[in-house]
Amino acid sequence: MTTMLDTFLNIDPVSRIRRNHGLEHATLHVLASRHPHKNMAGYSNTGGFWIMGDLTAVDIDSAAHEALERMQKGEHGLAVHPNCGTNFVTSGALAGAAGAFAMFGAGPRIKDKFERLSLAALFATLALIVAQPLGNLLQARVTTSGYPGTLQIVGVTPTPRGSMKAHRVITRG
Repeated sequence: MTTMLDTFLNIDPVSRIRRNHGLEHATLHVLASRHPHKNMAGYSNTGGFWIMGDLTAVDIDSAAHEALERMQKGEHGLAVHPNCGTNFVTSGALAGAAGAFAMFGAGPRIKDKFERLSLAALFATLALIVAQPLGNLLQARVTTSGYPGTLQIVGVTPTPRGSMKAHRVITRG
């Protein structure tokens, strides 16, 4: 049975972003295994994705092609990355809501709020524990796709972003 969410996720622009986001993550996994001490980040949209970091176009092109091939051969889990913004938003939203919930009924006095601080910290910590697997689940089901389908890599272009090195990975399909 197809849900409204499934229908939305399969609309062409949304599907393209999710597949590019998954390939971006897979590319970052491959790059991290090849360059374990380099800082890097990515950003996806309908036309492909950017990789920011001190890397060459050859590094990124090779990693993106390997990532795509591995995903096409069944390594769909490469689409989920621990440092994805989905995880950060999930963690922040749950911890913030849990901390706010702990403050309900504290009263208007600062002393009353201060007495609830340890409860707020406890609730926020529990929320962060729940957020980690939930963020990964949201990535796998909503914000990324580990199934690239007909996605192809068209090219990799250096794209300066101020003092930061960035490369645009262009996709189609």
